[in-house]
Amino acid sequence: MLEDFRVLPRCPGKGWPLEVLKQTNLDLSLPNGTPVDTSSPASSSSLLNRLQLDDDLDVETRDLFVTVDDPKKHVCTMETYITYRVTTKTTRAEFDLPEYSVRRRYQDFDWLRSKLEESQPTHLIPPLPEKFVVKGVVDRFSEEFVETRRKALDKFLKRITDHPVLSFNEHFNVFLTAKDLNAYKKQGMALLSKMGESVKYVTGGYKLRSRPLEFAAIGDYLDTFSLKLGTIDRIAQRIIKEQLEYLVELREYGPVYSTWGGLEGELSEPLEGVSACIGNCCTALEELSEDMTEDFLPVLREYILYAESMKNVLKKRDQVQAEYEAKLEAVALKREDRPKVPTDVEKCQDRVECFNADLKADMERWQNNKRQDFRQLLMGMADKNIQYYEKCLTAWESIIPLLQDKPETK
Repeated sequence: MLEDFRVLPRCPGKGWPLEVLKQTNLDLSLPNGTPVDTSSPASSSSLLNRLQLDDDLDVETRDLFVTVDDPKKHVCTMETYITYRVTTKTTRAEFDLPEYSVRRRYQDFDWLRSKLEESQPTHLIPPLPEKFVVKGVVDRFSEEFVETRRKALDKFLKRITDHPVLSFNEHFNVFLTAKDLNAYKKQGMALLSKMGESVKYVTGGYKLRSRPLEFAAIGDYLDTFSLKLGTIDRIAQRIIKEQLEYLVELREYGPVYSTWGGLEGELSEPLEGVSACIGNCCTALEELSEDMTEDFLPVLREYILYAESMKNVLKKRDQVQAEYEAKLEAVALKREDRPKVPTDVEKCQDRVECFNADLKADMERWQNNKRQDFRQLLMGMADKNIQYYEKCLTAWESIIPLLQDKPETK
């Protein structure tokens, strides 16, 4: 009965070309499918060098560049906060100048993301770093914390910059160019776009019968992906904690050999060598733990949040589809001699089609970014571990001559 009232799909002037997207084969597999080179590289650093070349291939095609740097601490009577310099270089016509430099704090980035969610409800909005990167962090103004957040905010803006729809959003333009962002915040822009309003006020009164298979597959994948990534994150945190505990023991262990060496004659030099070797291993382990904390864990958390953002967009799509199904069924019950489909039902289907098109396109883009990011992350982790064990090997090999028997002098 419902099929009698279906109209042709349309997505009016918004987002991605629907005809192209219907031909897109969405890859939901975690592996990137690239062949693995099992041969040992001449240098471990060459792993990241090859990846850097891949990242720079499309630089010439870009017309908008945004960077976040130069964090500064501001101490006021009521609060203390950090601001970051946001620098923009562009050749786009909608910008009055080719270059801008403004200062923004975390809550400004949060404002931008909220506005993007309101005005672009059918698109996946990149996640912001959590308010506190690690639970229990007391000094959120420490150099390490601020730098970790700066990197995350820089990546957040680059995600938006690379998006073919979000990068043209008027709120993003204001964020990049306005000297006084508070003036725009006070204006409020309380009313959402028609699309955002319809999505926001769809409530539990409409119940979705069932997701289409392709979106059900996306939902299942996101659930599994979040579960696996959460497990990796918890285990990685335990490993780092154990590494730091081991580091404390090593720092107490090494000096014991040096103190012992002061009491010995012939063993003095070898014992001092062992003490120095342990000290070098301490330095190498400290660097490895810092890399895990500052580079590895933030990427895991970003993609856990990314998956949650995608789930939220999927729920919004389900709500709009449920509304469409309910309206279609209501028309079917009231029909007399096959009347024309009401305009509001057609508009509702338009929204469903727009959600479907934008969600599939953003999912494909997210998958491509994920493959690249995790390829670089895992290659970097391999590179850092190789460097760590090479440093430890070099340190222990250096004391072998001191431990070997020397020919007795006559």
